[in-house]
Amino acid sequence: MKSIAVVILNWNGKNLLEQFLPSVTKYSPEATIYIADNASTDDSVGYIRAAYPEVKIIQNKGNFGYAKGYNEALQEVDEDIYALVNSDIEVTQNWLQPILSLFEQDNETAIIQPKILDYKNKNHFEYAGAAGGFIDKYGLAFCRGRIFDTIEEDKGQYNDTAQIFWASGACFFIRKEVYRKLNGFDEDFFAHQEEIDLCWRAYNNNLKVMYCGESVVYHVGGATLNTGSPRKTFLNYRNSLWMMLKNLPTSKLFPVLFLRLSQDGISGIRHVFKGEFAHLWAILKSHFYFYLKFFRFINKRGSKQYHNYFRVKSIVYLYFIRKGKIFDKKFNNTL
Repeated sequence: MKSIAVVILNWNGKNLLEQFLPSVTKYSPEATIYIADNASTDDSVGYIRAAYPEVKIIQNKGNFGYAKGYNEALQEVDEDIYALVNSDIEVTQNWLQPILSLFEQDNETAIIQPKILDYKNKNHFEYAGAAGGFIDKYGLAFCRGRIFDTIEEDKGQYNDTAQIFWASGACFFIRKEVYRKLNGFDEDFFAHQEEIDLCWRAYNNNLKVMYCGESVVYHVGGATLNTGSPRKTFLNYRNSLWMMLKNLPTSKLFPVLFLRLSQDGISGIRHVFKGEFAHLWAILKSHFYFYLKFFRFINKRGSKQYHNYFRVKSIVYLYFIRKGKIFDKKFNNTL
C-alpha cells in the first residue's frame, strides 16, 4: 500500500483547526498528518504543538496563498500520495481507503476527488467540487451536483467512480511524482482555479482525474473568502482566462478566448443591472491583468493540448436556455 500524507494549509485558522482537525486525526490512521502554515499571526502553530504533538508542522516564510503555499510546503513531504485538505473540511470514517485502492488499481490515475457535501446542509452537495468537475468550451467550471447556483440533494446519484476533468482543491489527492513532474500549482494564480489548471495539465499528459463516491467529506466553504466577495470574483475570472491561455488547443485559442471575453462583458453588464458595481470592477480588473501577463502565460503553454477538453459547448446555454439545472443526459458528451 502506498504511503499517504494529509496536508492542511493554514493561515490564521486556529478556530477552524480546533473544529475540524479532530476528525482528521481520528479517521486517518493510514496517514502522516501535516499542517502547512502560511506564516500565521494567530496562535495556530502553538495550538497544534500543544494539542497535537503527533502532527507535523511545516512553516512557510510568508502568506503565499494556496498555490505557492502548497508548492513550498510539499517540498518537505515525501509520502507517495498527497491529500491536500482545506482546514474547513470534516472527514468521515474510512475516507482514505477507497482513494488508496483506486490509485492502486490504475497507474494512469493521477488525481482523485472524494464526494464533497455541505457541512452546513449535509444532505446536499457543496459548491466547491460536489461530485467532480468539468469545464465548458469557454472555460466555465461546473460540477456533477452543482451547476451555477443550483445545488443538488445527495440521493446516492453520484455514489459511483467516474472520470472527471478537474478535482476540487478543497480535498485534492495527487500522486507525488505527478505533482513534481508537473511542477505543482501555478504560483501566479495565488488562489482559485489553480487546481483546474493542474488537472488540465495532467489531462494533456494522458493522465486521469477521477471521482470516488465511496469517500465522503464535508466542506464549510467560504471560510477563507466569502463566495460574494469581489476579490473572489476577480481571482476566478482572471485565473480562468490565464488557465485557458495556457491550455487551449492552438487552433482554438484566439476564437475561444474572444468569445469568452465577450461572455465576461455580458456578465459585467448583468452586475450593473443588479447594482453590483464592485463585481463589475473586479471583472474589468481581471481582464486588465489578463492582458498585462498575456505573453508570460503564452510562454507557459505545453507541447500538447487536446481538443476534447470540454464536456459541453456552453454551460450558460444549457443552464439558462435549455434549463439544464442538474447534471443529466444533456451532459452525456464524453472527454
